[in-house]
Amino acid sequence: MNSKLYLVPTPIGNLEDITLRALRILKEVNLILAEDTRKTGVLLRHFAIPTRMQSFHKFNEHRKVSRSIELLENESKIALVSDAGTPSISDPGFLLVRGCLQHNIEVECLPGATAFVPALVNSGLPSDRFVFEGFLPHKKGRAKRLEALKMEDRTIILYESPHRLVKTLNQLKEVFSKDHKVSVARELSKIHEENIRGNLEEVVDYFSNAQPKGEIVIVISPVL
Repeated sequence: MNSKLYLVPTPIGNLEDITLRALRILKEVNLILAEDTRKTGVLLRHFAIPTRMQSFHKFNEHRKVSRSIELLENESKIALVSDAGTPSISDPGFLLVRGCLQHNIEVECLPGATAFVPALVNSGLPSDRFVFEGFLPHKKGRAKRLEALKMEDRTIILYESPHRLVKTLNQLKEVFSKDHKVSVARELSKIHEENIRGNLEEVVDYFSNAQPKGEIVIVISPVL
């Protein structure tokens, strides 16, 4: 069987961060499944890649999995990309990978961009052991999750949207020790990249007076 699913990381900001192999795969596959075809279209046009696209996002993922597996069983080669970073990391991908493996379809994930790695390394907080939590629950289970993380002895990594950042930082301040160190990274690899470091109170004060924009990664020190 010549079919294969490729998970292809795409730049989180700077288009120069895409790998040569990723560009080759995107040109060679029969189809690109994209979380947002408009955003991926910008990338494809920039690198003159003519491969056709179909949407594959959290609202149509369940019904698209079966169709994608049918195409792969007919010896297609398909690339899955998210808006930015590595597919399946807080983005669609898990269901398709699981389905492919259940049908003995080969899956290959290329190494490449993901936002939490540079945020962690650049934070100055311990990076030998860490836990990636992704996005916290919006409502149900949020308080319970925060309480569980309070005594975590590994560095904690969260994703957050800019309009919820201050609320989340305040909730962290209520649950965690005031001495917990935190680093908030935004717009990684872009012109306005910013890394704000300090204790929770200092970082809350900063973002309460500076409305953040862009993708956000919060890195929190382990319990002291």
